[in-house]
Amino acid sequence: MTSQTDDARLLDALLTTMETGVIPKTEAGVAGGSKIFGAALLRKSDLTPVLVETNNEIENPLWHGEVHTLKRFYEMPAEGRPDTRDLVFLSTHEPCSMCLSAITWSGFDNFYYFFSHEDSRDAFAIPHDLKILKEVFTLEPGGYNRKNAFWTGRSIHAMIDAQPEPQRSAFKDRAAAISRKYDELSATYQATKQDNAIPLN
Repeated sequence: MTSQTDDARLLDALLTTMETGVIPKTEAGVAGGSKIFGAALLRKSDLTPVLVETNNEIENPLWHGEVHTLKRFYEMPAEGRPDTRDLVFLSTHEPCSMCLSAITWSGFDNFYYFFSHEDSRDAFAIPHDLKILKEVFTLEPGGYNRKNAFWTGRSIHAMIDAQPEPQRSAFKDRAAAISRKYDELSATYQATKQDNAIPLN
């Protein structure tokens, strides 16, 4: 999907999935002590959600939003489970190095993210993605290839910026409302994170 019209249709589906699916799941996850990250899988054919999930680090520190979504995906019966090549991968936050690898190993050729690594660090006080990229892989922010032999990763905000008016303003308004909701969720998580046993909280 590369044209503005196709991107507009995709943007609407991605934002709707966040608004009606990922955010409610994340509210429940944050109430239980997990972080604010979530993910969803949509069919490329009609952009309907196949699965919506959220972070579940309270159960297992590896259950980031993306990895927990993949766990649930592979728990689906094989005979009814779509091929990953036929799916769109939505991540609320730019995937960390573990989640990038999980997306790759699972055979996805795409992912779309709403918040950047810098947002995770600066707006949500969760700097671990960038710290790990720097300390383990010696990568500066933005140092990984968002377009490579395996997949293409795209920023939802960059896609919105590329839309013509009046679509751009309408999408920006929806994105701003989503951001405000995540600010609220982040405040709840930050206020209670010392009560959990997540190693990197």
